[in-house]
Amino acid sequence: MTQELLAATVAAVRHAGDRMMTRYSPTPPRHSGLPELLASLQANDAAVVGTLRPALTEALPSAGWLNDEHGSGPLAAGEWWLVDPVGGNVNAVHGMPDWNIGVSLVRDGRPVLSVVYFPVLDEMFTATEDGGAFLNGVRLRVSDKTSLNGALAGTGQAQPGHDRALATRMGSAFAAMSYAALYVRVSVPVTHQLAQVAAGRMDLHWQFDNVRSHAAGVLLVQEAGGVVTDLEGKPWDLTSESYIAAAPGVHAAALDVLGA
Repeated sequence: MTQELLAATVAAVRHAGDRMMTRYSPTPPRHSGLPELLASLQANDAAVVGTLRPALTEALPSAGWLNDEHGSGPLAAGEWWLVDPVGGNVNAVHGMPDWNIGVSLVRDGRPVLSVVYFPVLDEMFTATEDGGAFLNGVRLRVSDKTSLNGALAGTGQAQPGHDRALATRMGSAFAAMSYAALYVRVSVPVTHQLAQVAAGRMDLHWQFDNVRSHAAGVLLVQEAGGVVTDLEGKPWDLTSESYIAAAPGVHAAALDVLGA
């Protein structure tokens, strides 16, 4: 992966983040109902896609494009830009700071480049396959924790509309991990938590529903030395139904808790 392509991607994502910052306010207008909320979400996504797509297409014209943040399943062979225009968009429209712009380049089913930008904090996370993960140019490393009793864990909601069985499973897993770990966060966006695992700020993140746009965060964790598998312990891939991304010292113990 060329440094020129990474630099072009970073520039495009930063530009999109700047565009979103003109739309974002910590004291947003209050939405009176779901239609108004959905309109704000869609307007944010459209603004970011309108900024990113021309720039990324120019940077790599041969790559396909998908900005379906909730898409799942396999991809056709070749290169694809996978984009979650505003990760945590629902937070952004409610004036909360935890949202991001996330992009990954997937080649023949595996992520090879990742850029996740937190505009409010001006934190730019980047990773390339076999090239390491970085935060504002400083190399990242997952935590050295070796015991769950001191671990910060997290999970979240990959997409709205969970059925009752999955919601119940999530609740049971939260209870089990709350007993085993120091602290458990349940929040969106998922890529925020994955970036924190890569930075060593959190120790593990698990997900019962895997969507393709998580690939950006997964690559960050992998390139920072973390372990990412499905909940049966098999290596993660784009079509895995679930996954856990963790520091090596707590991965096995966390897998035991979630599989119990």
